[in-house]
Amino acid sequence: MGHKEFMAEAVRLATESVEEGWGGPFGAVITKEGEIIARGQNRVLLTADPTAHGEVEAIRKAIQVFNPEAPSISEAYQDRYTLKLVPRPEGSPDVVPERARMLQGCTIYTSGAPCPMCMSAIYWARIGTVYYSCDWKATREIGFDDAFQYEDFAKPPERRSITLEQIHPELGTTSYRAWVDRANNHPY
Repeated sequence: MGHKEFMAEAVRLATESVEEGWGGPFGAVITKEGEIIARGQNRVLLTADPTAHGEVEAIRKAIQVFNPEAPSISEAYQDRYTLKLVPRPEGSPDVVPERARMLQGCTIYTSGAPCPMCMSAIYWARIGTVYYSCDWKATREIGFDDAFQYEDFAKPPERRSITLEQIHPELGTTSYRAWVDRANNHPY
């Protein structure tokens, strides 16, 4: 398979999302070494989850491919707000540094140019290349305009459309100190 086939699959997923009423016309596939390892499609309307964009859904599935023992988002939070971690067996190698590489070496194909949230997820996942079919102008023309977000990000915090105010930093630094003091932490 090549670029055209990968993009055709992303667009097929996007079209299915629209036809099924799951969400907007956005689909994505993640590839590694010329093979599709994960697919995602917009499911915002289906799940009432504003983060259920095609790219984010594909990233979540790809992470499960490379880390099958890790809990999925829904599994991790099955018991209301209680994160359930998979314990590492005693004496087992520390695989977190490997996990911290996330999706390095992968490529994502998406039906539309990624929104700011999806681009951020792509950066955090360490995906090195993004191919998109429809650009921001075409996306804006069908009613999905992210320009205001990019403009808002460029403003000083006190001038943004969402209130962003630091309060009680003395409380937050407790968890930061715990991170720094932890002998076996792994920045990601």
